[in-house]
Amino acid sequence: QVRFVESGGGLVQPGGSLRLSCAASGRFFEIVTMGWYRQAPGKQRESVARITSGGTTNYADSVKGRFTISRDNAKNAVYLQMNSLKPEDTAVYYCNADFRASWAVSKPEAAWGQGTQVTVSS
Repeated sequence: QVRFVESGGGLVQPGGSLRLSCAASGRFFEIVTMGWYRQAPGKQRESVARITSGGTTNYADSVKGRFTISRDNAKNAVYLQMNSLKPEDTAVYYCNADFRASWAVSKPEAAWGQGTQVTVSS
C-alpha cells in the first residue's frame, strides 16, 4: 500500500555530511509519523529520528545536535540532514512511515523502505 523512493546514501569521510531523502506513495488515507531507522552489522535496528505530521521531532541521543529531520507533508516526503558524521554512524538507513490505510482505521500500521547504505570512513 505504501511504496518508498529513498536516496542520498553513500561514502563520506568522518566529519562530513549527507542528506537522505524518502518519498512515499501509494494508497493510504494519511501518514501519521515518518522517520529514519538504522541497522549496523551485527546490531539491532534502532530509531534515529522521527517526525509527526505536526512537526514534532524525536532523536536518538547519539545523533542529537548532529542530525536534523524534516518533512514535506504535501509530498509525503521526509529528509534527514546528517552532519559531523562519525564512523559509528555507518549503517543501512531505513525510511519508515506509520500510516492509516483508510479513514475508518484508527490504528496506524508501519511501512518500510528498502534501505540505503551510509558508510563513514577515511
